[in-house]
Amino acid sequence: MQLQVAPSLLSADFLHLEKELEMLNANADIIHLDVMDGSFVPNISFGFPVIEALASKASVPMDAHFMVVNPECWVERCAHLGVRMMSFHLEAAGRKTRAILRDIRARGMKAGLAINPDVPVEKLYPYIGAADYFLIMSVFAGFGGQKFIYESLDKVGALRRRLQARGDSALIEVDGGVNAGNAAALAEAGADILVAGSAVFKANDPAEVISQLRNPKQRC
Repeated sequence: MQLQVAPSLLSADFLHLEKELEMLNANADIIHLDVMDGSFVPNISFGFPVIEALASKASVPMDAHFMVVNPECWVERCAHLGVRMMSFHLEAAGRKTRAILRDIRARGMKAGLAINPDVPVEKLYPYIGAADYFLIMSVFAGFGGQKFIYESLDKVGALRRRLQARGDSALIEVDGGVNAGNAAALAEAGADILVAGSAVFKANDPAEVISQLRNPKQRC
């Protein structure tokens, strides 16, 4: 399967958001939305008014990544706005994880489960079959522009092998420090969706960067 690219809107130019969205509609596979509450992570991003405005113009699926406490509170509203994919953090949900995944699916969205770099990938294994995709954070959630943590490749590889052993079709999404320099290694490890923020929106030619990420070349 060809890699899918999900540019993270967190790195976009918010003074020209409509123009940025036009570029994404023409080039991206998915639009990645980082929703932060200032509690689960030490930062605040954007909320539902922005998501609602985007939903009215977006022609590609929106993927909402909730870095919040009590993610279950926002499932219904995401579904109402037409969000196609919703992920939340295992660290935030704890014992509520399985119920939240069920609720997301029941409302017609793809259910995703995320972990930060300091969480062992094995913590995701009990939820194989309950999630449609798993989000491996390759930086710590909360801020854009961080450097890629290369140990994340081992997590992606281990999760891919476990999914294959279980015959499960869940996708693996990777978010944090993703660029054309590590995209090929991520693809080889087993990633399906690459979330890229600064690499796309800070580039002179964002469309070309998206193309490079979708079709990465192994560096010698």
